[in-house]
Parts: sequence; C-alpha cells; structure tokens
Amino acid sequence: MRRMRGISTALLLLTVVAGGTAPAAAAPEGQMTWGIHVSLAPTWFDPAETTGIVTPFMLMYALHDAMVKPLPGNPLAPSLAESWTVSPDGLAYEFSLRKGTRFHNGEPVTGEDVKYSFERYRGAASKTFKERVAAIEIPGPGRVRIRLKEPWPDFLTFYSSATGAGWIVPKKYVEQVGDEGFKKHPIGAGPYRFVSFTPGVELVLEAVDQYWRRAPQVKRLVFKAIPDPSTRFAALKRGEIDVSYWMTASLGEEVTRTPGLTLKPAVANNTYWVYFVDQWDPKSPWHDRRVRLAANYAIDRQGINQAETLGFSKMTYSLIPSHFEFFWQPPVIPFDRARAKQLLAEAGYPNGFDAGEFTCDAVHAGIAEPVANDLQAAGIRVRLRPLERASYNKGQVEKKFKNLVLSASAAFGNAPTRLEAFVAGGGTYVYGSYPDIDGLFREQGAELDRKRREATLHRIQQLIHDKAMFAPIWQLAAMGGFGPRVEESGLGLITGFPFSGPYEDVKLRAR
Repeated sequence: MRRMRGISTALLLLTVVAGGTAPAAAAPEGQMTWGIHVSLAPTWFDPAETTGIVTPFMLMYALHDAMVKPLPGNPLAPSLAESWTVSPDGLAYEFSLRKGTRFHNGEPVTGEDVKYSFERYRGAASKTFKERVAAIEIPGPGRVRIRLKEPWPDFLTFYSSATGAGWIVPKKYVEQVGDEGFKKHPIGAGPYRFVSFTPGVELVLEAVDQYWRRAPQVKRLVFKAIPDPSTRFAALKRGEIDVSYWMTASLGEEVTRTPGLTLKPAVANNTYWVYFVDQWDPKSPWHDRRVRLAANYAIDRQGINQAETLGFSKMTYSLIPSHFEFFWQPPVIPFDRARAKQLLAEAGYPNGFDAGEFTCDAVHAGIAEPVANDLQAAGIRVRLRPLERASYNKGQVEKKFKNLVLSASAAFGNAPTRLEAFVAGGGTYVYGSYPDIDGLFREQGAELDRKRREATLHRIQQLIHDKAMFAPIWQLAAMGGFGPRVEESGLGLITGFPFSGPYEDVKLRAR
C-alpha cells in the first residue's frame, strides 16, 4: 500500500502547484460546433445512468465534473477532489474536496452531493459497487470517506473513469426536479452549462463564469446530430460545423485534400473483436477451437485498417487497449486464408459451413462488412445483421444474440475493468466463461502486490489468446477532422478518448 500512498502524496503536491485558483483570462468568445455521429440521448446528461460505453463522456466532460478523471497526461487526475489518501490496509479512501467549486446554479459542491451521487448511481458496475463498498461517509467539512468490505485495487479506476459513479450531481436540485426533470435540464459542475436541447437535432451549452481548472476559451458549444458521415463531411467543408467525429477512410482522404481542413486521427480506447457467443454450446461449430482459430486467420486486419482508417489503427490482437495498465501483448495473428481453410477441414468442414447471423451495431457496419467478407472467402458463410444502436446495446446486455457478434468497447479503465465486463463470469456482456480464467480473475481482484497481480492478469490474457475466445480486430484510430476556424480541437488531448476534451482547452483561431 506504500506505493499507492506515495502516488496520492505526489498527486497532492501536483495539485498544490497547479490546482489553485484559475488565472484571470479574457472572456470566452465565439461558437464552436461539432458534428456528432449519433443521435444524442438525454440519458447521457445524467451520470447516474452511465453505461459501459464512452459516448456519454462526450457530454459529461462539458456538463459535469468528477472527483477524479482522466485529463491530458494523467489518467487519474485530481478534479473535484484535490487530493486523496488510502489507508494502509486498502480498506478506506479519503478524499479532500477542492475549495470553491460550484454547480451551475451557484450551489457549492459538498460532501453530501458526493455521497448522494454515489448512492444514486445505477449505471455500469453499480452491482459491483454495492457488493464491495461498505459505506460512504462524511467525516468532516470538505471530506468524503469511502470504506470497502475488502481490498479492491481497482476501486479508483472504477470510481474515476470506468463508470459514472464519481461524477457529481447536485443533491438538492435532483431531489427537487426528479430524474426526468434533471435530464430535461441538467445542472452540473463542469466548464459548460446547459442552454437547450432539441432531440435529434442539437444540444447547446454555454461557458460558465469560472471553472477551477481553466476558464473556457469558447463561449458557446453546439453539438449537432449528423449520423451520416458524408453529410457530416459536407457540413465541415461548408463551415457549418467546426469539428467532425467518425470520418471514414475515403472521407479522411477528402479532408486531407481539402484546403483549410485537418484530419486528426487519435488512437482511442476503442477495441473491436468478433465474439463467438456460442463457443460454450457443444452442438455449435464454434465450440471447436479450430473453427475459432480459422476465423482468426481468415481476417485481413491490416487490409481492413488501410481501407477503413488509412492505416492509423493499431494492431494489438487483444480486446484490451495497449495503453491500459496490465496490458499483455499477444502474438501477431497473421492473415492466412489457406491455414483458415485447413483448420476448417480438420474440424470437419472441408466445404466450410453456414455460420448464421453476424450481428453488429449499424454505426460499425463499415468494420463488420469487410470482416464478414473475409470470413465468407475462407468458407465461414455469415449474414450481416446491423442493428440500430439502442437495439444492439439492449441485445448485448440481455445476451440475446447467436453465432457471431462484433463487440466493441471504448470505455476508460484498465485490463481488469475490461476483463470484468467482457470475459469473467457474470460480466455485463459475458455469454459464457471458463473456470480457470474465472478463478484467476477472482485471485487478482484481492491481490495488493502489483507484480503478482500483473503476472496473474497477464496469464488470464494469455489464456484468452490460447483458447481463441475472440477474433480481435484492432484498437481504433478515431478519424476526426476540423475546419479552419479551429486552433485547438481537443481531439487526442486525453489519452484513449475518441472525442474532444477537455472542453475548457478547445480554442478558436484569433480573427
């Protein structure tokens, strides 16, 4: 525990140097407009409902603030909590609140708000928090203590970024307006306040007068829902938007050829993989490891990378991002169609087989289609089934899909958080699990010795590779672009974050 306490001390020293009153700055000016690749959902305005995806953080970084959150150069940056300590036995985390922080209605951020936000949280990993947290207490003004039932080395990762539990809402206001009223007019402690929301059209936010980290430099932020990438590019080219998310390769090339436009690919937390959801069914072809290996060899990852993200995405051969703590680098999986066909023949499918539906989020059809084509060419005949995002997410959580699923995650965290959601038994998106992996996962969860824990987590990832549980695709380079009015888009500033952020850092060019 000595190392964790040292980290806390170092962070406290950093805060004393850099976390004081924000220096005086010119009043924010102008408007910056984003073209968003999905239709904005009011549930993303409420940290309590944060699911295991990164999309809500696109808005939360503007509207809300967290006790601890990823910021440029620091995945666990002190925010509303200016410092914290960990007890020697690892059973208590005590946070000191930053003085002077306020919600957009002028009310101060208090320990009661922190406690209320945690107890109200019902999003991803809420069950895990209930099982592992003994109590949340307010030992004094400006202090919050969270006591655990047993040591949990990943508590701070879960609390800060892998979930929305540490993102704070105003207790009095939420109790006054209710959950639905809060989503209609959210109030947070972030650098921008809510102005208006037109469903399916746009969200408008305005800079707050003061923000502890830095005064916002742009007066008004507008997020326009433009799901079609070609329409987003056209809007960027015409100057109707300043920043565009989720560009395709062909549009990315257009951006680089268009004077005044800039392509900004950022390697994100987003990893993609094909999930063999029937591998635990003895009657399924996917129960045979040779068939799962065949699918792995059938996929031309580098070819898809070049075609879809101009070669900027990263080949990690894992569902865990390479910059995550405790990442283990699997061996390269080569593209070898002949070997894929040989393995299918050895498994009893010399002429291939009908593999049924290959389900994906329609937003990711550009990745799923070439994967499906590669599988078809090797003899694994699939029918692509793209679903609207809400239906896809619902089916994933309820585990309704069969055969193959294109799975993805862009959530913050580390290797254990990703394994808990997608690999270990009982995980939110886990269709089945293996006893040896489950046993090792339980073992690492209470291990306070970092080297021993790392060895266990590396062994889990090696077993995932050896069992060919998934066919990993890549770690995505999110293809963003921005126009000539933008000096700082915010793209790529926060490691692994596929969107702009922090919003107080975005800047327009001087006229």
